[in-house]
Amino acid sequence: MHISRILCLIALAAVVSACQTLTPEQQRAADEAKCSGYGFKLGTPPFANCLMNLDLDRRADQRAFMYGDNDPFWGGPTVIVGGGYGRHWHRW
Repeated sequence: MHISRILCLIALAAVVSACQTLTPEQQRAADEAKCSGYGFKLGTPPFANCLMNLDLDRRADQRAFMYGDNDPFWGGPTVIVGGGYGRHWHRW
């Protein structure tokens, strides 16, 4: 009984921690803080370029993750060449 409660709490903590994502407002605030930290002043064209570059980098990272060949979930097709299937695989 005691172990089942602990396992339920662990499962609940895992579910809750997986749901932590940034809202668009939080992402914008983080990006503005990063660009301000780089020394750009709010409302200037270089500040806008900094925000745009951060967004473009984020999107490029997402595309690289989705279309990367090294990721088993989003990668391209896997081609298996050669025999080995069936009972008489040594005859192939």
